[in-house]
Amino acid sequence: MLKNSSILITGGTGSFGQSFVPMTLKKYNPKRLVIFSRDEMKQWEMSKHYKNDKRVRFFIGDVRDKNRLYRALHNVDYVIHAAATKIVTTAEYNPFECVKTNINGAMNLIEACIDRGVKRLIALSTDKASSPINLYGATKLASDKLFTASNSSYAGGHKTSFAVVRYGNVMGSRGSIIPLFMSVKEKGKLPITDKRMTRFMISLEQGVELVWHAFEDMVGGEIYIKKIPSMKVVDIAKVISPNARHEIIGIRPGEKLHEQMISSDDSHSTYEYLGYYKILPQINDWGKDTLRIKKGKKVPEGFTYNSNTNSEWMTNSELKRWVQNNLNFIGKI
Repeated sequence: MLKNSSILITGGTGSFGQSFVPMTLKKYNPKRLVIFSRDEMKQWEMSKHYKNDKRVRFFIGDVRDKNRLYRALHNVDYVIHAAATKIVTTAEYNPFECVKTNINGAMNLIEACIDRGVKRLIALSTDKASSPINLYGATKLASDKLFTASNSSYAGGHKTSFAVVRYGNVMGSRGSIIPLFMSVKEKGKLPITDKRMTRFMISLEQGVELVWHAFEDMVGGEIYIKKIPSMKVVDIAKVISPNARHEIIGIRPGEKLHEQMISSDDSHSTYEYLGYYKILPQINDWGKDTLRIKKGKKVPEGFTYNSNTNSEWMTNSELKRWVQNNLNFIGKI
């Protein structure tokens, strides 16, 4: 589907884009891949890697600016929406700015994609959008609802299909727990919010592959969640610095003890597949639509997908091997 197509990724200089771009260029050889973002320095640095690749274009712009989106989306077939204000504490202290990007920006992109005749869009979501307790999660839940509902919310009809991919913190990405522990381990102590805390573990490559699958599988309105392992934060700390002392600092504002990607309320329209789950929207009876369900198996009523009750766990040795193989990547993107 993506082969010889024109693709645009918002927030394309971020962690996801840094992996999506080279992987997609290699696998699908698109005609054009547009990096749309507002940070000129990140674009400048990223462009150095693609200065001889005419397929890759860089476009300065902000999802808050609908007119700029209209210009950028000219002749674009597929869109990945990765732009977001996503640092929990930043969103708590700058709520208006978070809403402008995560909610207003989503509305701008939806309207621009429809008017420009984009075929399909995948929006990246987060575990924090499931039963949200912080503003970032609440804005991403609203964003998810906007994208799923926009498959049918225009009276005149349109040809653009929207779906969502949801996953947790990416292993080794800038601002995540692994590079934080590595940056302070020489002090001999690591900050632990709570000994009980657990987190889902996903690599950027797995996130990219789920987006590829969603593009192929989607009808419109689906939320895709990959099955991934969990780890206790104290075990992550032991892998990064086995002899370090653990300093309990308490949960920060807006932080969850455990991550959740599917709530019990979503179980009514959630289906299980090999390697992933799919939440179908409950509007328009899409949760019963055989075209969207395909070969999925309905999950039990009340089912949840939480990092602490997960059936799959990453071992210390598996994480240690991953860290050793990704030392050049950790904390860089």
